[in-house]
Amino acid sequence: MGIRIFETDPDAMPKGTFSDDTVGRFHSGRSVNNVPEALAEWKVTTGDPDVAEVIAALMGGTPEMTDSTSENFIEVLTTTKRVRVVLSGPDAISADMKLWNGSNLIHHCDGVDYLSPEEDKGKACGCPPLMEDRKADAKTKRGPAPSISVCFRLAENYNLGIFRFQTGSWKLAEVLHEIGNALDKVGGEAEAELSIELVEYTTTRGRDVSYLKPVIKVLKPWTK
Repeated sequence: MGIRIFETDPDAMPKGTFSDDTVGRFHSGRSVNNVPEALAEWKVTTGDPDVAEVIAALMGGTPEMTDSTSENFIEVLTTTKRVRVVLSGPDAISADMKLWNGSNLIHHCDGVDYLSPEEDKGKACGCPPLMEDRKADAKTKRGPAPSISVCFRLAENYNLGIFRFQTGSWKLAEVLHEIGNALDKVGGEAEAELSIELVEYTTTRGRDVSYLKPVIKVLKPWTK
């Protein structure tokens, strides 16, 4: 999957068991008056009215035309937080580390070595070894953050086409190795659950914390 953020900080790895030819995109957030907002249910965008109608029928919500200049200008705010999907295998998920300045990509690496530009490819990228420091640099725009892309089909309508989910979630990045191992064990198309999960807890100092995170659970081999 391309991401190597644990090579330099293996203790940070959670211990667990486990060409854009798409018809639409899944989103776990949106922008309201230029302010990012996390969503508890999936938002799906597409440029195909028929796809939008199918999504609304399967996942709830109503297709709405937007003023987006993107090809995916139809938006469906669904009422679904968990959806069964089909992943083609480990290659269905790609991940690297990117830092953008507006529309300019100014740092692109796998967490250890540069991936671009070509003259720097394979050279040490200089990112800090510890996960905590990586996150701090990304938060202050001094270092790259995860860039994860997931391509999938809907288990309930396999032939509708391929969708993409793009995320910069550190929580998902931290378990990509588990997802990859699970997909390797399946050895082919796998049925999985793609969800938005609410996490709530109280710190040792008594502070209440809550956030939403995307989750991928590999369930079993896919059978049509």
